[in-house]
Amino acid sequence: MNNQKILIGCPTSQHKEYSIKEYLEGVENLTYKNFDLVLVDNSEDETYFNKLKILGVNVIKGKYFESAKDRVVHSRNILRKYCLDNNYDYLLSLEQDVVPPKDAIERLLKHDKDITGGLYFYLGDDKKTLLPMLWVHYQGEYAKRLMIHEVPENELIEAITCGLGCVLIKREVLEKIEFRHVKNEEPWDDLWFCEDAREKGFKVYVDTGVRCKHYVNGMDWSKIKK
Repeated sequence: MNNQKILIGCPTSQHKEYSIKEYLEGVENLTYKNFDLVLVDNSEDETYFNKLKILGVNVIKGKYFESAKDRVVHSRNILRKYCLDNNYDYLLSLEQDVVPPKDAIERLLKHDKDITGGLYFYLGDDKKTLLPMLWVHYQGEYAKRLMIHEVPENELIEAITCGLGCVLIKREVLEKIEFRHVKNEEPWDDLWFCEDAREKGFKVYVDTGVRCKHYVNGMDWSKIKK
């Protein structure tokens, strides 16, 4: 299993600077070591890009767009191309505000699925309720977001959609799917990625035992155009 070559990466910007220390420590503590880390900075200027370089991070300067969704999708496709061009077996999409368990890669790899996510949460509109980034088939509905009390413990479950905060993706998936979003639609690229994958015959799974820390309090979305 340790011979699988993995690219860890995500889009980033100065908006995520608050969590860089925890993120890099989390990556350093991973027990699986056959990986490279690459971040794509899509900030408007090069200030954060240069800070990351000083920290020793392998970082690519992505293009700045006014829309955050455009920036994120463009950056993800830079990572996709990097992964394919450099013969990685997997991309671990690991957002810069998400820190996984130290054995997360081994636990996700063992399932040998095309797309396997770890579980993480974000705060609901009340800023108190933890909501899993996980949607499943449920009682005839196309998709239902599971509430925290509905998530099984330590199980591999099939999902309709999961967030791209911690997802292990086989290169065969990336060969067939580019990241995208739909303008004037609310969902971000994670929903469209999962939908495109399922349309291509791939399945999406989440290991509910791989529970990640999600540092959400440093973002001020009121200042960011989605």
